[in-house]
Amino acid sequence: MKNNFKNSNEYILLFPEEVQQKLIELREIIHAEVSGLEEYIGYQMPAFRYKGKPLVYFAGYKKHIGFYPGAEGIKVFEEDFKQKGYKFSKGAVQFPLDQDIPAELVKKIVQFRATKIEHKKS
Repeated sequence: MKNNFKNSNEYILLFPEEVQQKLIELREIIHAEVSGLEEYIGYQMPAFRYKGKPLVYFAGYKKHIGFYPGAEGIKVFEEDFKQKGYKFSKGAVQFPLDQDIPAELVKKIVQFRATKIEHKKS
């Protein structure tokens, strides 16, 4: 995969339309949940900063969308992932392409991360 893209749009366009749609949907959910986000490319994938701190990352794959809210973001929502049958690891969860993006869960995770950033600043 080309790895010299400059922004999320360029990254998303690298994928087949089905994957593009899921990536765009996830991106829109994140933007709608927290205002004042800055998009950037981090670790060769689209990412968001909140108040200057990394919030979440996401990436497209052949069979899933990877969502990266960090280790704490995974640990807090581990039971939700288990209930939905999502594969997850220490810092990532996989949303299968043949399923809808779990908007409500993503919103909760993004809010959790934003709140953590807010509390670290104060």
